[in-house]
Amino acid sequence: MEAPHHTGPLTAIQRLRSIFSGSVGNLVEWYDWYVYAAFSLYFAGAFFPQGDQTSQLLQSAAIFAVGFLMRPVGGWLLGHIADRHGRKTALLVSVCIMSLGSLIIGLTPGYATIGAAAPALLVLARLLQGLSVGGEYGTSATYLSEMAPPHSRGLWASMQCLTLISGQLLALLLLIVLQQWLLTPEQLQTWGWRVPFLIGAALAVAAIYIRRGMHETNAFKHAKPANRSPLRELLSHPREVLTVIGLTMGGTVAFYTYTTYMQKYLVNTVGMSKADATSVSAAALFVFALLQPLVGALSDRIGRRPILIAFGVLGCLCTYPILASLRDVTSWWAAFGLLTLALTIVSGYTSINAVVKAELFPASIRAIGVGLPYALTLSVFGGTAEYLALWFRSIGHEHGFYLYVTGCIAVSLAVYFIMPDTRNHSRIAE
Repeated sequence: MEAPHHTGPLTAIQRLRSIFSGSVGNLVEWYDWYVYAAFSLYFAGAFFPQGDQTSQLLQSAAIFAVGFLMRPVGGWLLGHIADRHGRKTALLVSVCIMSLGSLIIGLTPGYATIGAAAPALLVLARLLQGLSVGGEYGTSATYLSEMAPPHSRGLWASMQCLTLISGQLLALLLLIVLQQWLLTPEQLQTWGWRVPFLIGAALAVAAIYIRRGMHETNAFKHAKPANRSPLRELLSHPREVLTVIGLTMGGTVAFYTYTTYMQKYLVNTVGMSKADATSVSAAALFVFALLQPLVGALSDRIGRRPILIAFGVLGCLCTYPILASLRDVTSWWAAFGLLTLALTIVSGYTSINAVVKAELFPASIRAIGVGLPYALTLSVFGGTAEYLALWFRSIGHEHGFYLYVTGCIAVSLAVYFIMPDTRNHSRIAE
């Protein structure tokens, strides 16, 4: 099913098929990445048998953060491949690595069977998955932005975040099905948590087959090759690199706070059952996913910068009240309403951050330009958000985390005020 070689402009059908192929692969990769967070409530005890629930979650969150250390390496390595050998090649490599990581987690025996080798293999698997998603983000954002028609680039590039959220939602929905209908809590705790990782490995193989039929973007095929390596060329664009870092900082902390950490927050702090916390998170994520193309399309009409500023202002004003109010909720609907409000605000960042970054760079360094500085920022801020939240809770000052999230958003807001509107100054056509 290898795609035929095309040198001319792609037809609308070819564009849509390629966008679909890229998006499906993106969904599978992010499902594999988020299954770890969704099921850590169940497998933490298998890999870390000592300590109370908060202690076990801290250890599993630490390994979740370790996976982020490889994301800059993935952003560099797969970004280099994408800018030198094509977006399609890099996307295929990415999904292969992700499949291997999921397979290792699904098959690794617990601590009681192989001792310290169990968490060691878990770390190895997360390093592989971190490498994969580190390269997936920049290459996927570049691919979708280059494939999209200029007048609706915000809409189509938002598919990157839509499928990212859908992957997370798929992981949560699978957890709900296993919790409610197929397995007992004891079965989930002992062996059922392995099921989603094995499913993820199989889905990744299917994604490889689908991605083989993708067309390469004309922007890559017609790009003037850089005289230097993509990394060295990237360093000659310091303003754009710093812009990516600044606009990412607040958005990524807010995103990981309200998505991967929120399920644990509702159980560990609010006192909800695991099943209720999972269903609240899934319902809010469903609304969040629907918002992505709507906000993306809005950015095609009014520009990217006003939407980023709206996220920054509302994030600064509402983060502390939302998290503090969530701590005291007593009903499912109250938790759902507050979490949905938070994610609606975060949509101002998530829906368009990929296209904004892609529009900053020329084609010869676009994948590494989007992926590497983003992954570095994510490793420092997004990857540590859950761990910091649990640490603040462990020392009895959970409100300190609310202030931390607000401060990160405030830094990004300052960047939004001074950066150009990339819709009007896009470099994708270069």
